[in-house]
Amino acid sequence: EDIRAYQVALVERRVSWSVFNPSVCALRFLYRTTLGQDWAVQHLPFPRQAKKLPVVLSLTEVSRFFEALTRLKYRALLMTAYAAGLRISEVTALRVPDLDSHRRVIHIRQGKGRKDRYVMLSPRLLTVLREYWRAVPPTGWLFPGHHPDRPLSASAVPRACQAARRASGVGKTVTVRALRHSFATHRLEAGTDVRTIQVLLGHRSLQTTARYTHVSARTVCATP
Repeated sequence: EDIRAYQVALVERRVSWSVFNPSVCALRFLYRTTLGQDWAVQHLPFPRQAKKLPVVLSLTEVSRFFEALTRLKYRALLMTAYAAGLRISEVTALRVPDLDSHRRVIHIRQGKGRKDRYVMLSPRLLTVLREYWRAVPPTGWLFPGHHPDRPLSASAVPRACQAARRASGVGKTVTVRALRHSFATHRLEAGTDVRTIQVLLGHRSLQTTARYTHVSARTVCATP
């Protein structure tokens, strides 16, 4: 009864799913693992998270957004995130040796799930990165912060995104995650198979990648 009252209080406070879900998981761990009382876990309500389709920008919106980025460093960083489909933690953690211009790949070290993977380094992205390199030659981190021995803080990237979004006039929310979603959707619409996109994104489950079929114009408009 106490647990149920606690969960009701969370709902009444209108806490987000990211707050409610860990609370329930912590209670389940307490009773099942710490106290060894499986019976209590069976009585813990565990609502499903509402499933929402990801925000996807059109190719025109992506171009307008990048044109509005006046600082070369942030343009190079966000274009890398989009062109390679990277998470914000992955793009800010890139080091100079991770770029292989000869093989046209980027080495992502210890991404989500502590897994390494390779992603594409397109000729257009390589051109932008070389321009950035000539302007501000990095030595260790590809995108260093105020201190050269530290990477750029992930908290600084959203501010640059919002400023560019307002300047570009794009009405959708633009984040690194939205750019990653757009990369996956545009790859799918270009004819890349879902399995290849799964590998590029570093998804463990193919089901996670398959959700992009719900927002792909190529898939949605395929029905006559």
